[in-house]
Amino acid sequence: MPFIDIKSMPATEVCPGCRLRTPHEKKLMLSYLEMDAGAVIPLHDHMQEQGGILLEGKLQLTIGDETRSLEPGAMFLIPANIPHQAVAFDGPAVILDAFSPIRDDYAELMKRSQPVS
Repeated sequence: MPFIDIKSMPATEVCPGCRLRTPHEKKLMLSYLEMDAGAVIPLHDHMQEQGGILLEGKLQLTIGDETRSLEPGAMFLIPANIPHQAVAFDGPAVILDAFSPIRDDYAELMKRSQPVS
């Protein structure tokens, strides 16, 4: 899958108001996340390193003990096993994340979930 038309991939709702598409290979996963206004990715952590860029909207992002308000173009890195949370505010938001290694839970979720629009 060297070229990806992200809008043609089915999305899966991972939590209320958060739709995810996660193309991946063996060692790298991309995550295209669309969040409705006010949607929250709850505080969590995982063994993968995560990096991202806010493509659209505004995002309140907490990484560890630090919280910042981000605007389009803002990039971030989240080390493995560090708690983090995201909230879309002042409208919807679109984020592109990368995970290494891939998140097996997301890969499995995308296989067995019913697509949402």
